[in-house]
Amino acid sequence: MAFYAFYVVALIVLVLHFTGWLKRNRLEWLVLAMAVAVFPVVIFLR
Repeated sequence: MAFYAFYVVALIVLVLHFTGWLKRNRLEWLVLAMAVAVFPVVIFLR
């Protein structure tokens, strides 16, 4: 269940990134944080 919740959050971050909302609010670091978090999530939650 946590695996799917992670991907929902990742999808929301991507949508906000491509619409420019993250850049306007200086939250671009969320994209990097999600990218770093992908590998542990796939390994430990799958």
